[in-house]
Amino acid sequence: MSSPPLSQSPLPPMAKKVDHTMELFGDVRIDNYYWLRDDSRSDPDVLSYLAQENAYTDSVMSGTKKIEDKLFAEIRGRIKEEDVSAPLRKGPYYYYTKTLEGKEYVQRCRRLIPDNQKFPSVHDIMPTGPEAPREHVILDENIKAQQHAYYRIGSFKVSPNNKLVAYAEDTKGDEIYTVYVMDIETQAPIGEPLVGVTSYLQWAGDDALVYITMDSILRPDKEIQLFSDHLVAYERENGLPKIIVYHLPSIGEPLRSLESGQVVSFIDPVYSVDASESQFSSSILRFSYSSLKTPPSVYDYDMKAGVSVLKKIDSVLGDFDASRYVTERQWAPARDGTLIPISLVYRKDLVKLDGSDPLLLYGYGSYEVCIDPSFKSSRLSLLDRGFIYAIAHIRGGGEMGRQWYENGKLLKKKNTFTDFIASAEHLIEKKFCSKERLCIDGRSAGGLLIGGVLNMRPDLFKTAVAGVPFVDVVTTMLDPTIPLTTSEWEEWGDPRKEEFYFYMKSYSPVDNVKAQDYPHILVTAGLNDPRVLYSEPAKFVAKLRDMKTDDNLLLFKCELGAGHFSKSGRFEKLQEDAFIYTFFLKTLNMTSQLESS
Repeated sequence: MSSPPLSQSPLPPMAKKVDHTMELFGDVRIDNYYWLRDDSRSDPDVLSYLAQENAYTDSVMSGTKKIEDKLFAEIRGRIKEEDVSAPLRKGPYYYYTKTLEGKEYVQRCRRLIPDNQKFPSVHDIMPTGPEAPREHVILDENIKAQQHAYYRIGSFKVSPNNKLVAYAEDTKGDEIYTVYVMDIETQAPIGEPLVGVTSYLQWAGDDALVYITMDSILRPDKEIQLFSDHLVAYERENGLPKIIVYHLPSIGEPLRSLESGQVVSFIDPVYSVDASESQFSSSILRFSYSSLKTPPSVYDYDMKAGVSVLKKIDSVLGDFDASRYVTERQWAPARDGTLIPISLVYRKDLVKLDGSDPLLLYGYGSYEVCIDPSFKSSRLSLLDRGFIYAIAHIRGGGEMGRQWYENGKLLKKKNTFTDFIASAEHLIEKKFCSKERLCIDGRSAGGLLIGGVLNMRPDLFKTAVAGVPFVDVVTTMLDPTIPLTTSEWEEWGDPRKEEFYFYMKSYSPVDNVKAQDYPHILVTAGLNDPRVLYSEPAKFVAKLRDMKTDDNLLLFKCELGAGHFSKSGRFEKLQEDAFIYTFFLKTLNMTSQLESS
């Protein structure tokens, strides 16, 4: 048995067992917790069990509630509550979003471009103040959200003639959107809303709207951006994004090849960069940039002059100084010799790099998604307490190109897990941390990663957080009535085929829980989650409670009014960060420094 519980708490809830037998290819699986799935989200037994788990979590964490509140105040205190995004020129207007003090959501605004700025320049600054053209609030999300526990606008598109706006609204967190069109000046609704669609919207001219219904799957791929005189290519090199600008020949001249493009340079060794909306007829490319130490920034790049101009960098209030932090790249050898990139950040005046530092390792590794190193101000609450933060860019993601993804999906999925384990072992070997100081974190398909490595190498980690984890892989992929199942077969495989069935069963976290010691574990879920049914993490926790042989913490927190992306307000999201960080500090016995300060 491992160490005693961190605090004396009531006994955890034990879910009842109801025998449910499933058989395929001569293989029998017994799921005692199948009953926890209730698609109506109304079964009294299910809701009672979830409420008991939440109450147990609250009880266990009640002793550190003051620390959580202190962290939340600290995290919120870094946010510049009244702020304006970098304005975007479109037609005769500047468009931008605005946040207000104490408000959870944004206002979406515009104002006319003054006569002395008719010709675009990277040096343009939107005038404000009494002499400036008046601000027009197109839509105030704070007013819209008042009637709902959850509110999110997934798309907001202004028509080419700047007269209408179409926006997609989700009021449950289930990612089923209603699209509204309104006249920008009068605020009058145009036509009937489109109900039960995705958030994908594009205007086709001034009067027609292109949208996608719920039975279509969209995976957009932004690889090039076309301008009247330039073509911009977004590529990847050594696991990092790259922007190359090519000059196009004059109208009427043939384009024979793309040669001698100019590469846009960036300021950090590891970073994240994304395309932003730019105007086709302009020679100004807008992009957003950040790194593990550089706050989100918006740049306008003059494609003729090859000059980047910083238009806005998000404010981080308090004593934040980017020069205190070091960000670097490590390469971990996987079992097959493949080198796995790891991005790190830490405060150079606080870490010892002798194996004694606490480290939080994050991973995802699915769907060809690139988890590029980007800034998160709440993370400073860990870095400023001596944590090292690391991202393992494991196979199954897209960081190193298409083959990187291919080598971490279907019948090669277990590379994702072994790459993460290899990354952890490398960080320990290089004295960034020790097993006793290593925390891990992943969400959704990254939660599958956490569940997988917990079963494979529970000895390697001190504490784990699995957010809305996809952990019941075989059962879910065998059920085509679950919304995303059939479209997911290209990622995981179709378990109705014997080879895929047994391979998926060999790593599916729920199917591989065993009688062994596990680290401290926090699992989260959202009752309205359409991507990962809340019952998957609930089953995982129930089975762990029944089988694990340690006395370490196992907590389950199910948000009863949220979906896959947790709560919707900007401050509500920070509360979740504060809770998770408190869990890390509690399980690492690091809460005393907060209690004494």
